[in-house]
Amino acid sequence: MSKDNIVVREIRPDDNTQIEKVIKQTFIEYNLPKVGTAYEDAETPVMYESYQALKEQYFVIEENGIVQGGAGIKKLKGCEGSVCELQKMYFSPELRGRGLGKGMILHCLEFARNEGYEQCYLETAHGLNEALGLYRRIGFQELDEPMGNTGHYSCGIWMLKSL
Repeated sequence: MSKDNIVVREIRPDDNTQIEKVIKQTFIEYNLPKVGTAYEDAETPVMYESYQALKEQYFVIEENGIVQGGAGIKKLKGCEGSVCELQKMYFSPELRGRGLGKGMILHCLEFARNEGYEQCYLETAHGLNEALGLYRRIGFQELDEPMGNTGHYSCGIWMLKSL
């Protein structure tokens, strides 16, 4: 995906610091719980290293050469079958409201389909209303309870989409 000076690409080792900053600043900006969320995940400071197995990938979005957000796909931990998880989708305020989130999700879902996943799960938090609306418009349906074992017990919204 490319839009003028916007580039979506696979994460590189030198992106770790900037994407961690974007993720953690989003939690602070929205006053989201830090415990039981991506804020405290051991993989958040080492995103490149955390997405090196088969059938998983983290994508970053950069504007003018600066990483401003990202999202990834991994097999849903603790779940049987071909279910992936859309993970750690966070954008800096400068990128929000420009239609780039939809493009990033569609990019991730295409990767997931190409890897043979049949469903995509995600977890999000109350208060991220723009993201929740976007997930619904793309076809994610809310669930009554979480799937798998992500360790994100502070996320109160669980969603699933067939691919």
